[in-house]
Amino acid sequence: MPKQAGKPLSKTELYAKIAEATELTKKQVEAVFEAFKKEIEEAVSPKGPGVIQLPGLVKIMRVVRPATKRRQVRNPATGEMVWAEAKPAKTVPKARVLKGLKDMVS
Repeated sequence: MPKQAGKPLSKTELYAKIAEATELTKKQVEAVFEAFKKEIEEAVSPKGPGVIQLPGLVKIMRVVRPATKRRQVRNPATGEMVWAEAKPAKTVPKARVLKGLKDMVS
């Protein structure tokens, strides 16, 4: 596995780097991120289409995680069989990495 090159960028460092590369101010870059965050929220909300794509990077979608029944499972620490309670169905976001990002990493 290749060695990582230092720690990840903080939000401030990321905004500064993008501002420098695009000749925008940090405030403008922050506004772009806020607008994109709002678009994601609208897209994956129950009233939205349920999917949004950052072309070539990631696809974010709304998925319904099905309900689970009450069942018996083994406690890994003691080996004892215990009951896991039922969980209701719920809607969660799911991100799928697209080919462009996969190619950047490999």
